[in-house]
Amino acid sequence: MTIGDGAGVLRFPDGFGWGVATASYQIEGGVREGGRGESIWDRFAHTEGKVLGGDTGDVACDHYHRYREDVALMAELGVTHYRFSLAWPRLQPDGSGALDAAGLDFYSRLIDELLAADIVPWVTLYHWDLPQRLEDAGGWPERDTAHRFAEYAARVHEALADRVRHWTTLNEPWCAAFLGYAEGRHAPGRQDHAAAFRAAHHLLLGHGLAVRDMRANQRDSTFGITLNLYPVDPASDTEQDRDVARRIDGLMNRLFLDPLLRGGYPTDVLGDVAPVLDTSHIRADDEQIIGQPLDFLGVNYYTRHVVAAGPQPKVWSPGQPASPWVGSSDMINVKRGLPTTDMGWEVDPAGLHEVLTRLHREYGPIPLHVTENGAAYPDEPDSAGQVRDPDRVRYLEQHFRIAHQAIADGIDLRGYFVWTLLDNFEWAWGYTKRFGLVHVDYPTQRRTPKDSARWFARAARNNGFEVRERNEDH
Repeated sequence: MTIGDGAGVLRFPDGFGWGVATASYQIEGGVREGGRGESIWDRFAHTEGKVLGGDTGDVACDHYHRYREDVALMAELGVTHYRFSLAWPRLQPDGSGALDAAGLDFYSRLIDELLAADIVPWVTLYHWDLPQRLEDAGGWPERDTAHRFAEYAARVHEALADRVRHWTTLNEPWCAAFLGYAEGRHAPGRQDHAAAFRAAHHLLLGHGLAVRDMRANQRDSTFGITLNLYPVDPASDTEQDRDVARRIDGLMNRLFLDPLLRGGYPTDVLGDVAPVLDTSHIRADDEQIIGQPLDFLGVNYYTRHVVAAGPQPKVWSPGQPASPWVGSSDMINVKRGLPTTDMGWEVDPAGLHEVLTRLHREYGPIPLHVTENGAAYPDEPDSAGQVRDPDRVRYLEQHFRIAHQAIADGIDLRGYFVWTLLDNFEWAWGYTKRFGLVHVDYPTQRRTPKDSARWFARAARNNGFEVRERNEDH
């Protein structure tokens, strides 16, 4: 059936991946166990004033000790694919050299547990926890970090490729570069736009080098990258608003999509930043390396940006703390009165269709996976110990409808990973935001599946779900 036609059942293609996603620093804990080294998030979270409430990931969801329980929980929910990240400092405490035996053993045991439960492991090599030793040497703004990442990726791939087929190099390099090095809201907490722009390039270079080296080792693996992508619309048809939308789309979307899928940076974006940033760190063959053929692209989608030009042009110079929109005029993010999640993000399911359609139309028929989509709501158990989260159930149904419509429209969408399995450490928000399908009581570590977990379990087992009401969001 077509989405929006009323009651019925939406079935997904055979083999569609019903997944959940997590990240190492957000759930593992055990930060001083098994030889793990310090990461930039360890240092950042332990710096006063950086994380709400002084929260840290020292314990998080204690997944390091409870991974068997969590895999069993996934099996109960009908999860077919599990996207998780490896903690680089758990495998290379100093960011280089041989893999730590204890760290490798932890992930090996986790992978074996997943395979025994008939859950496909989907590995992300980097979800923001750079070894602090590498940050002390300059971090991602330094070219050497890209080479250290490629070395790490090749070593891990060689050790685990016998049981892991699907490999994601980076999660959301935009966030790692601009939130970490320009805004300072994420680790390592620097505020230097020139450094952020170099970091973005070296993250992409590290991705390309890693894919090249891993593919040379084992060609049966599939390799990709995950990007946070957004529709960016002007608030009006004025030239000023359209130009702001172009610039922000360039920095948030095309700065990453174009070199990865077209073999070169967008010329308009390089032109925008040229007056204030030195781009000499981009060497002659870098874009060719970044543009290694991909087997899939991961899409993280949460909302849309509607933007307008501000009243005054922004005067900015390298090193000055400012907004992340390097080289743009002053910008206003326009709210449209839509329902919002607990993060303040407007719920806009149609934007997911626009992102997937754009990728298919402008970048060719690359296999796609929604590698993150989900919503934070202030969930707590009721007097019976149940966690009722109707807003999240509605959110998931709306977005899965859109995914089904995209497939019906001919887009090669092969899987969908809900963010996230467990309530967890939500970066600078600490433990104040709950995205999980499963509620975590942090003092006791008790896991309680929410209503949304039960909805997901039914959909996963049936490879689809019943539509009970007309969808008004598309």
